[in-house]
Amino acid sequence: MQNEIIDVFAHVLPPKFLKQMLQIAPHALDTAEWMKNPLLSDIPKRIATIEPGHQEIISNVNLNPEDFGSASQAADLCYQANEELAQLVQKYPQTFPAAVAMVPMNNIPAALKIIDTQVASSSKLAGIQLFTRALNQSITSPEYEPLFAKMATLGKPIWLHPIFDERKPDNNLTFSWEYEQTLAMDAIVAQGYFDRYPQLKIIVHHAGAMVPYFSERIFHIQGPEKYQAFKKFYVDTALLGNPSAIQLAVDFFGVDHVLFGTDTPLGIPPIGPTKVIQQAIAATELSQLQQQQILFENWHTIQKGVKKDE
Repeated sequence: MQNEIIDVFAHVLPPKFLKQMLQIAPHALDTAEWMKNPLLSDIPKRIATIEPGHQEIISNVNLNPEDFGSASQAADLCYQANEELAQLVQKYPQTFPAAVAMVPMNNIPAALKIIDTQVASSSKLAGIQLFTRALNQSITSPEYEPLFAKMATLGKPIWLHPIFDERKPDNNLTFSWEYEQTLAMDAIVAQGYFDRYPQLKIIVHHAGAMVPYFSERIFHIQGPEKYQAFKKFYVDTALLGNPSAIQLAVDFFGVDHVLFGTDTPLGIPPIGPTKVIQQAIAATELSQLQQQQILFENWHTIQKGVKKDE
């Protein structure tokens, strides 16, 4: 199935995990109506919406245990959530070839243990998901750096997803997430992570946010070395269309660092933006071979050389 289109940023909220989270935080979804989308948790209904020839790398939405429970609770919930994700991959391998693990950000020793025991040699859990902030701190706060170091050693990717900076009173989904994503990328570059960890792979949501558009400001204000460091990120195509913006992302990051990713089933009702984004890629100036790189080949290239279980 090497020619199946691979969506690297598709979201779920598995039913067992959701039930456990609501037991400790009954009102957790009250301020996130979009998390009530039934296609996140009703997996058979979700599969029925996926077009033939498409596969999804699934990651949980940002209902993060560390925001609601103790360090030990968060570790246990993440472990069980990862088991549930792996079970979905095992049950539906032709639809979900891999999933992305959760880690408890209020318990870094447990997070590292989860990586060692659940992620390191697994063919079902392809990497871990981090968010642009954790517990009201930047993702580049020193206590979180061991996660980057560990994943670089393994050669498995980190998925980087934006969340709000809760200190700001005027957050909105349209612009705030893209700003926070950009700030996190800037912090990763500024901290020199790509220099310290040359094998580090980070897949950034929403096509790298503001970075491609402001790349010349990066070059002239931060200098050519940091400009080149930004190009080391991988990005997806989750822009809800917009061929020109996708082309801009490819022009900056390079076609080998852009992967098909949609945010499905969110973004465009009722089933997500997969078709719209695929049409946008087809409308760019990219050749058929370049489009194939984005749609599936780059994912397989990233996976080469990663140790997997039997």
